[in-house]
Amino acid sequence: MARRPVALAAAVVLILEAFGIVLLNWILSIVVDRQQMSLAGLQPRAMSTGSWVGGILFGLYLLFCAAVLLRSALRDRAPGGFTRIALISCAVVHGMLGAFAIGLVGWVAFLAMMVVLGLLVLTLMAYGEGATGEVRGNAENPPNGAPPVAPTSA
Repeated sequence: MARRPVALAAAVVLILEAFGIVLLNWILSIVVDRQQMSLAGLQPRAMSTGSWVGGILFGLYLLFCAAVLLRSALRDRAPGGFTRIALISCAVVHGMLGAFAIGLVGWVAFLAMMVVLGLLVLTLMAYGEGATGEVRGNAENPPNGAPPVAPTSA
């Protein structure tokens, strides 16, 4: 299976998405600030700053997930522990964003989110627990803990 190219492609897509999210939130903060928009009495400057900070935090989250994918691809080893949970949460976020994108943005945005979701899930499955070299087995150590078959003589 082509684990490394899929992980690299997912990392590149997440890096591009991170920069896109930061750019989008920066533009939103400018619009909110210039139009003096307010929500429930909140100051426009606070909403502008909140949009900017939220975009930066989400962009950093996506860059962290991309770094985990790059590390997995370069080392050809599965992410473990916290980093695996971060990738799973990133996949869940993309699934939810895809569901919201249908109604708010359209089918093209939904398709883009599902492509990213598919890359993340494929990477997680390819680097699953059964994909390490020790589990594949060989003549002396068969997979899944099955006892070795004794040679038969005629």
